[in-house]
Amino acid sequence: MESVTTSLVAFTAAASLLTVAPGLDMALVLRTAATEGPRRAAVASLGIAIGCFGWATAVALGLGALLAASEFAYAVLRWIGAAYLVWIGYKMLRYPRRAVLIAEHSARGGRAAFARGVLTNLLNPKVGIFYVSFLPQFVPDGASVAPYILLLGAIHATLGLVWFACLITATHPLTRFLGRPAVVQSMDRLTGGLFLAFGVGLALQSRRS
Repeated sequence: MESVTTSLVAFTAAASLLTVAPGLDMALVLRTAATEGPRRAAVASLGIAIGCFGWATAVALGLGALLAASEFAYAVLRWIGAAYLVWIGYKMLRYPRRAVLIAEHSARGGRAAFARGVLTNLLNPKVGIFYVSFLPQFVPDGASVAPYILLLGAIHATLGLVWFACLITATHPLTRFLGRPAVVQSMDRLTGGLFLAFGVGLALQSRRS
């Protein structure tokens, strides 16, 4: 029991640091909160969390090990993920908005935000490789591996939701400023550039680290 407690404390500490580190997920949530409203940002956050838990499930089932071992499987997912990120980034750069049209009751808008969150994670093989190498390190001796990895994945996803909620809340006082046309346009271009850079970097990656 003590080893399990130690493992969970160590994992929570490490996962917390990883969660607050700037990256694509944070950029997506901040951009969605600033230009589409807190409700859609929360939906995007849920998509990101489900994407992370999806990778944890893949690792628990052994699919993550296949991705780590198969150069072909990794390459296919890498190119699909790179194409998706480049496509999203290009659209934001080429057609940045100058106005915020928030229709928070729109189911279609909510589904789009959710899909962006999920796909940003699931189509990034580097996230899968990271989970393959990271999560098993915290499985204590004697523990059932698959359920424990799912538990770790759930903890990481929960930490992400809490952090994203803090980010969304922080943008609320700035709603009027963030709704200015120039700011909306800049946010789209900044996020689009980040997505494009990550996509190109993923496409040019020649080997797994």
